[in-house]
Amino acid sequence: MDKMMFHPIQPKSVTKPKPTSVNQTFQSNNQFTVHFHQALQTDSKLTVSKHAKERLLQRGIHINETSWNQIEKKVQEAKNKGVKESLVLLKDAALIVSAKNNTVITAMDREEARTQIFTNINGTILLDQ
Repeated sequence: MDKMMFHPIQPKSVTKPKPTSVNQTFQSNNQFTVHFHQALQTDSKLTVSKHAKERLLQRGIHINETSWNQIEKKVQEAKNKGVKESLVLLKDAALIVSAKNNTVITAMDREEARTQIFTNINGTILLDQ
C-alpha cells in the first residue's frame, strides 16, 4: 500500500480591514450623488434632430438662447407630469418636441402651424413672447 504523505498547512495571519469612518462613507455617497445630479441635469438639454435643423434653416426661424432655456425648462416640467410628445408654441414658431427623448422633432413658423393638424401629442406648451 502506498504511504500517505501529509503536509501541514502553514497558518496565515489574519488581517482585519481598516474601519472606514462615517465621513469617508458619506463622502463617497456624496460623490455619487453629485455625479447622479449632473447626469440628470445634462438630460434636460434639448437636442435638435437633423430634420428639425433643416426646417429651422429653411423657414428662417431663429430662437435665441433665452427662449431655448425657457423651452428646455418647460419641456422638463411637462416630462415630469408625464408628457411624452408636446407642441411648443412660440410667438413666431411652433415646435414638436419629444419630452421623452428631449429632442425637437420638427419646427415650423406660426403661420404654417395654423393650417396643420397635430397628432400624437399629449401636451402643449405656450410661450407667446
